[in-house]
Amino acid sequence: MITASEKKRENIAEYLLYMWQIEDMIRAYGLDLDKIKEGIIDRYQGLDDRKKKEMTEWYESLIDMMRREDVVKSGHIQLNKNVIIALDDLHRRLLADSRFADYAAEYYRTLPLIVEIRAKAGENKADEIETCFNALYGILMLRLKGEEISPETQQAVKQISRFLATLSKYYKKDYNNELFNDEIEL
Repeated sequence: MITASEKKRENIAEYLLYMWQIEDMIRAYGLDLDKIKEGIIDRYQGLDDRKKKEMTEWYESLIDMMRREDVVKSGHIQLNKNVIIALDDLHRRLLADSRFADYAAEYYRTLPLIVEIRAKAGENKADEIETCFNALYGILMLRLKGEEISPETQQAVKQISRFLATLSKYYKKDYNNELFNDEIEL
């Protein structure tokens, strides 16, 4: 909760990857709030009772959303889907506006990777932005498992990361109403 709100303000891409990881952690704890308290919340050093209560309520609300939205085994809660929708919308607006040629260039450098990833996805095709997040999250999971990642994949991840970092930078500006004004400071 503390980390999530910081990430949401500063870097929407990191926020979304973090929230996907939280969803998976909740699943790993079997959506059991007592286990989450013991395994996560109680391990935070220096939290007062009020902060622990807030964290407990935050996890409880996420568990409730996961149950209500039927993403107990897999998938993402609507809260996280809305971030993808907002990023996808911004992506389209940036591509349509000639003032953001740097963004378009980064996108077109990434597009062959997106096409390749989507081709491998089979029936589970996602939109372009979600495909990028799926790729980064998959690599994160492989790293957490200690699995080896090929140099080609590492290079692809670098490019996808650069692209999402650019999108995140513009998202922050858009969120602060600093993006689609007559005078743009980049």
